[in-house]
Amino acid sequence: MSKLDTRSIEERLEKLEGWEYKDNAIHTSLEFENFKEAFSMMTRIAFEAENQQHHPEWTNVYNTLNISLSTHDAGGVTEKDFKLALAIEKLIDA
Repeated sequence: MSKLDTRSIEERLEKLEGWEYKDNAIHTSLEFENFKEAFSMMTRIAFEAENQQHHPEWTNVYNTLNISLSTHDAGGVTEKDFKLALAIEKLIDA
């Protein structure tokens, strides 16, 4: 999978609310009602990430989940990152 250029990344980000491009990755921060809700969403995302064989870099502090997506093998953001980001958005909206 080849790395996307900045313009392509920014165009794709227009379709993803709350995501931004910086430091060679796309990022979002999600806030939930409490730790249990945040951890539950992390579990759901983990199953999807494993299914796609593409894993996020993330942190969780209490009710906040920070997610960064980048394809390390390609040295930046690829279609794989946007595919996982879209899946994450669907999980959040479900």
